Amino acid sequence: MILGLDVSTSITGASVIDDEGKILYCEAWKFQNKRHFPDLFAKAEEVRNLLLAIKQEYDIEAVFIEQSLFAFMRGKSSAKTLLTLSKFNGIVGWLVWDVFGMTPEFLGATQARRTCGVPKKEKGEDIKLVVLKFLLDNDPQFCYTLTKHGNPVPGTFDRADSLIIARAGAECLNTKG
Repeated sequence: MILGLDVSTSITGASVIDDEGKILYCEAWKFQNKRHFPDLFAKAEEVRNLLLAIKQEYDIEAVFIEQSLFAFMRGKSSAKTLLTLSKFNGIVGWLVWDVFGMTPEFLGATQARRTCGVPKKEKGEDIKLVVLKFLLDNDPQFCYTLTKHGNPVPGTFDRADSLIIARAGAECLNTKG
């Protein structure tokens, strides 16, 4: 079984797939409540607990984590944001090593999408919606709910990204194998 993680300090997506690619687990771990998660350490403690629960439930053979951003994205990232995300990504990588006793592999989002066959976005198109449409069209197991305004509920994109990371990781293992 493969665990794919899309790490973020607000919502982390986590997916487990089996050797046939069947989705066994596909959840969004939410850390937005500042009272419960006042800092990275509280969030890391929750990630450890969630990873321990996954370890008890599933026989994880490999873990793949989406690589954090390396460059600024207009309107989306500041130096502080990139630094915090990179720190948390590193912490989660270490937690994977500690909990599962294995070194996770880090995959770039673009590489993972390409590996899974997600089409390139058209100019002006949101890549998150492209990924969501790809999964809906190609994976009958993947589903999500909408808000009353017709938007995907928070965490949907994170779940989708973690599933793409898990599927790309499986493909990487098959290629090496």
